[in-house]
Amino acid sequence: MKKTSTVLFGILILIIVASVAFLYVAEKKDLQNTPENGEEIGSEVREHIESKSDLIVLDVPEVNAKVNSPLVIRGEARGMWYFEASFSVRLIDANGVVLAHHYATAKEDWMTEEFVPFESTITFTQPQTETGTLILEKQNASGLPEHADELRIPVSFTMGSEVAKRTVELYYYNPELDTDSSGNVMCSSDGLVAVTRDIPITQTPIQDTVRLLLEGKLTQSEEAEGITTEYPLDGVALEGASLENGVLTLSFTDPNNKTGGGSCRVGILWSQISETAKQFDEVSEVRFTPEELFQP
Repeated sequence: MKKTSTVLFGILILIIVASVAFLYVAEKKDLQNTPENGEEIGSEVREHIESKSDLIVLDVPEVNAKVNSPLVIRGEARGMWYFEASFSVRLIDANGVVLAHHYATAKEDWMTEEFVPFESTITFTQPQTETGTLILEKQNASGLPEHADELRIPVSFTMGSEVAKRTVELYYYNPELDTDSSGNVMCSSDGLVAVTRDIPITQTPIQDTVRLLLEGKLTQSEEAEGITTEYPLDGVALEGASLENGVLTLSFTDPNNKTGGGSCRVGILWSQISETAKQFDEVSEVRFTPEELFQP
C-alpha cells in the first residue's frame, strides 16, 4: 500500500512538472509572436526580421503598426547598408502598388561598420488595401544582385477616415512655352507650368511640397500637354529646411551628382524648386545647400 502511494505521488509530480513546462513554452512562444502593438507576427516575418537584425533595425514604425501619411521612419543600420549616407525606402500596398519611393538619410557619419541612425519621412495617398509593406533597401552602388538586400516590414493603413488636405502647386516645365521667334528653347522661367496636387496637412507643408515635386509624377494629361520634368533624380533628396526673415534654405543630398550639367538644364531644375517654394506667402527668397549643387 505504501509502495502504491509512492508511485501515485511520483506520477502526480511528473504531471505537475510537465504542465508547468508546457505553459512556460506556450507563453514564451506567444511573447515571441506578439509585438508591443498586440498584433501577431507570422513566423516567416519574424525570421526575416531576425535575419537582418545584425545589419538593420527599424524602430518606427513597429511591425504591423497602423500608419498614415506622413509616415516617419527611424532606425539604425550598419554603414555598409548606406551609400553616400542614404538608402532607398519604398512603401507598397497589398497589391504591390508603390505608394511612395523616397530615401532614408544617415544622421551620423556612415563611413563605419557600426550601426548608424537613420531617418526619413514619406507622404502617400490613401491606399486601396488595408495592409502594405515598408521596404528598406540596401543601397547597392555596384548593381550586382549578390550585393542586394532589403528589410521588409508589414504595416496596416488607417482606413475609413479622410485625412485633412490642402492644395499646392508643383512647377514643372513645358519647353514649347519657352521659345524665341526662331523656335529656340530659351531655358527661362517662362516655360514653368504649375500643376496642382492635394497633400495631407502637416507641420512641414513646404518640405512636403518640395519632396513631392522631386518625385516627378506627372499625369498622362499633363504629359500630353507637353509638360516635362527630369525629376526624380537618382539619390537627390531634400534633407531639411530652415526659414528666417523670408529666406528659405533647403538642404539637399546628391550622392550620384545628378544636379549638375549644362546651364540650361541646371537653371530649369532649380527654377522648378524655387517657384514651388515661393508659392508660400512666408517665402520671398530660396537658397540651397551645399552650394555646389545645381551648378553648371
